Parts: sequence; structure tokens; C-alpha cells
Amino acid sequence: MDGDFTGPQSGPMETFKRLVRTEFGPKSTYLNTASTGLLPARTVDAIRAAVESVAAGQPLDMFADVQAARASFARLTGVPDRRVAAGASVAVYTGLIAASLPAGAEVLTAEADFSSVVTAFHVREDLKVRTVPLARVAESVRPGTALVAVSAVQPADGRVADLPAISEAARTHGARTYVDASQAVGWLPLDADAYDYVASVAFKWLVSPRGVTFLVVPEDLGGLTPVFAGWVAGEHPGDSDYGPVKEFAHSARRFDVSPSLFSYVGARHSLALIEELGVEAVQAHDLALADRFRAGLDSLGAAPLPAPGAPIVSVPGLGHRQPELSRAGIEVSDRAGNLRAAFHLYNTTADVDRLLDVLSG
Repeated sequence: MDGDFTGPQSGPMETFKRLVRTEFGPKSTYLNTASTGLLPARTVDAIRAAVESVAAGQPLDMFADVQAARASFARLTGVPDRRVAAGASVAVYTGLIAASLPAGAEVLTAEADFSSVVTAFHVREDLKVRTVPLARVAESVRPGTALVAVSAVQPADGRVADLPAISEAARTHGARTYVDASQAVGWLPLDADAYDYVASVAFKWLVSPRGVTFLVVPEDLGGLTPVFAGWVAGEHPGDSDYGPVKEFAHSARRFDVSPSLFSYVGARHSLALIEELGVEAVQAHDLALADRFRAGLDSLGAAPLPAPGAPIVSVPGLGHRQPELSRAGIEVSDRAGNLRAAFHLYNTTADVDRLLDVLSG
């Protein structure tokens, strides 16, 4: 991992650098966290040990890892763990919320938002789904709006939603809020208590394996019905194996979906690493790298799409260069013709400069 980290070079930053260098050793210039985050060494070791325990016929108690991961995510988002459900997919939790709405309810969404955030509302033909530009979501909440559903950060181009304004508008008009924080949690400080529902995958900025997703619900459980419940949703799971669950968990665990245990084994350790590093430190590091890239693009005569305050940088007209960059050992994404680079904790200034060098050539 060549190159310099951003920020002050003593104290907390030295700890940051040491942890990152211990945990990550990418063989490429990896700038694609908005698609998939890299796994820390501690996570890989934990998954390997869990797999070997099953192969040996002595499986570890991986449900303990589910609970530990749930608690870690709760701390990262500022809510008690009793308000956090553990599952595997944002789309499933969107479906759970969509199923709770009465016929005729209005759902307000942002244009071109990620499909997992919006599709379930469109599938229900008895709902009224209204779509507006992201910048107009807050001003478009009106009397009769039942739910506002939006990504905290747009995955295609990195635009950050004005969540405080959206939350205030929703409260004013008696609407609930549903935030997909999949492109935010891990680098953007987020107070999940400010919204009714917050869902997030963990395989991006939380550097966890695929198959881990969390849902934050209100203290009153948000009027949701556990339509996807199985035995893990019981207050006493061991007594809920056969027949319908007779007593659902008294917490958000009633919305748990049978977990991908090996993934949660890894997530426990990945989330602990993010807690050790500190989200504010990760944010400062990531944004400094993104700003360095934006400044370099200006010198090349290229202009990224506006997304201030985000580590995702999307550049129109350069998406066709993604295969060339990949051959050069630089991993980015092509999104609708835009080149998308995403800078995270394991990236350095050398990664930014190498990307700029290849683009300039």
C-alpha cells in the first residue's frame, strides 16, 4: 500500500495508518468501494476459522456474531441495538415497509434512485408513488404523503441528500422517512434516530462480506408486520422451530431474516474495525482523496458531476475507459457512461495520482 495517507501525521492519524496497513493489502489500485468494499485481514481470518469449524464438525456459535454485529452497527448509527434488525437485503426490508402501507398511501421518492429503495413500492399497484428530483424531495413533501424513501447518498454519482431538511418536512406533514444508507454508513456520520427507518448493506463502506444488511426501526417498531418472519424472529427462537411463531421478539429482532452466518462472522470484525478507526476520521480521509481527484480532473479539463462532500466522484464521458483502467490495475466503475471512482480508508494519495496519470495518457 504505497503513497501517503491524508490528514495530520501524528497521534490519531498514526493509529489510523497502522490499523489500515495491518488490515489491507490490495494488489490493485482499488477505487470501487461504491460497488464492493475490500475485506480486512481480521475478517478473512474469522471467516476461514468459521468455515473450518463446520468442516471439522465442530461449528462455532455464529449466532453470537450476529448479535455482536447488530450491536456494533447500532453504535455506529447512534441507536440501541433493540431497534436494529439483521437480514441480508435492502430490497427485502423495502418490501417489508411497503407491505405495511395502506392502500392509496403516497410514497415520495427521488428520480433514478437505486432500484432496491423504490421497486417494492411500484410493485404495489394500490400505492401512489410520486418521483421528483433529489434536490426537490424536501419541498415536495405535502399533506397526505405517507412515506419519503430516499438514499442518503446516490450510488450513481455521490450526491448527498439533504436528510435534515427531508426529515423536518416529513415531520411537518406527518410522513414517515425511510433512508437507504448503504452508500453512507462507514464514512458519513449518521444519526439513525432522526429517521423512522434506516436500511444499509454492509458490503460497501462497512467493508463486510455480502449477505449482511441492517434495518433500524422506531421504538414502537414502526407499525411493521413481520411478514418475512421465520424461527429467528421469535422471542425465544429455540421454541419457534415448528408451526407459526407464537411470540415474536419484543424488539426489532422480530424483523430478522435467517442470517448468512459466515457473512455475519466476518461483519462482526469489519464493523469493529470501523469503530476503532472512527467514522469521522474515515470521512476526513476519504473526502480529502476525493477532493484531490476533483482538483486533478480540473487540470485535465474534465468536470465531475456535482457531489460536494462525497467520496464518490462520477465523471461524464469517461466511462468507456473503465476496461483500459482495469487492464492497468486500476479498478473503477462505468455507470451510464460516467467513470465512477470511490475513495475509502485503504486508498492513498498515490492511488489518486495513478488514476490521474493514466487518464491523462
